Amino acid sequence: MDLGIKGKKALVCASSKGLGLGCARALAAAGVDLVMNARGVDALEAAAAAIRAEFGVAVETVAADVTTDNGRTAVLNAASGVDILVTNAGGPPPGLWSDWDRDDFIRALDANMLTPIALMKALMPAMMERGWGRVVNITSQSVKAPIPQLGLSNAARTGLTGYVAGTARQVAAKGVTINNLLPGIHATDRADALDGGVAKAQGISVEEARIRRAASIPAGRYGTSEEFGTACAFLCSTHAGFIVGQNILLDGGATNATI
Repeated sequence: MDLGIKGKKALVCASSKGLGLGCARALAAAGVDLVMNARGVDALEAAAAAIRAEFGVAVETVAADVTTDNGRTAVLNAASGVDILVTNAGGPPPGLWSDWDRDDFIRALDANMLTPIALMKALMPAMMERGWGRVVNITSQSVKAPIPQLGLSNAARTGLTGYVAGTARQVAAKGVTINNLLPGIHATDRADALDGGVAKAQGISVEEARIRRAASIPAGRYGTSEEFGTACAFLCSTHAGFIVGQNILLDGGATNATI
């Protein structure tokens, strides 16, 4: 399917690895030029070089922590005039409700709620003036069904979801859509870290932890960054203009809900 976005420009955050990289690659395959951001220079430059070579699109890189004021300024300077924004940030560490203090919550809110909001506020006005834009926020399945050990993520990402719910309805008439993708477990570094934590807590191997987790997913496996990226690219396409303010699960059926 021709997504109708060849020649558009996208900012994809945290796109050197994992789900962000999957989104960047899928957009590049559709002919979209990219601004790629991540904190690690080496992984970012390697990912960008591979995309340039494979898809022939223009790729600019900004190695910066987008959750900081200076990092966000650098990213926004490079992303001036983008048509597509994909927000993404690693989740806060797991733990127990009694482990976290105010500073932990502030860090989670900065990364997983306030930074996406700041990026949207900075980039959407120009999209609205042009009459076309797409925003996709990568959140988590925990927005639909909380994961007890991920209380920091549950709180911050649900806050972002509430903000998007109202904002999406205010900008849709200007041709700008905002939607959220809610990943379950995918084969990424984040999954490796979570599986490692389970393995340590339960005294089992990481492989055994992975097998047990996969068995709890109706699809019987972890998701891939490629299929996640394809879903993101569709939401960014010209065919998705009537999808507004939605929270779309990509979790292999793991969230047991009717609606």
